[in-house]
Amino acid sequence: MKIAMWSGPRNLSTAMMYAFGNRADCAVVDEPLYAAYLELTGIPHPMHDEILAAQSKDPAQVIRGLMGPNPDGKPHFYQKHMTQHMVHGVPRDWMADVTNVFLIRHPARVIASYAAKRENPTLGDIGFRQQAELFDEVGGVVIDSHDIRDGPEAMLRKLCDAIGLDWDAAMLSWPKGGHKDDGVWASHWYGSVWNSTGFAGAEGPLPEVPDDLQDVLQAALPFYERLKAVKISP
Repeated sequence: MKIAMWSGPRNLSTAMMYAFGNRADCAVVDEPLYAAYLELTGIPHPMHDEILAAQSKDPAQVIRGLMGPNPDGKPHFYQKHMTQHMVHGVPRDWMADVTNVFLIRHPARVIASYAAKRENPTLGDIGFRQQAELFDEVGGVVIDSHDIRDGPEAMLRKLCDAIGLDWDAAMLSWPKGGHKDDGVWASHWYGSVWNSTGFAGAEGPLPEVPDDLQDVLQAALPFYERLKAVKISP
């Protein structure tokens, strides 16, 4: 099985990659289209040059690798994707041949977390519009990161059931210090999850979003609410 997990940034996506990566039967890949996205858009990101040097910048070549034999002969291949990477010039036809899962998070939490790492995020940066667009195109399973943090085992069991994957309790924890398949950008973005050995506890109240990012929040909310309406129930 090839599992494409579609998320925006700052959305439990790395912890989910670690959860699947801790299964003995599952290979993982970390944002394989990141360099292609930077090459196609020219958007400046932290560690821009290092990312371009570390990955293929040709989206067609990346996708051929994703759809080829699973790494290390593993039965399952978990692909951590960012929805904002699916810009014009990145093929989408392959998405019909993978199991698509959409990982959502309230945009107030995403904006507050993202802005701490990269200033002045736009709606395009945080992926909500693209996530809804991809879901409309291919469908799939929707799961909310808030629900996972509230009850990791219950929600991961439900996710595995929804995609036809046997449950494995190894998904509930992982070794501290990162994963061998982390992208080169991990040192900038993954500090918290590097120091973790499992999912963080339940989230508190929604954070305050500053006035200058309220327009981004209001633009993102309808996309989030639309996918929230069809998510796996806790």
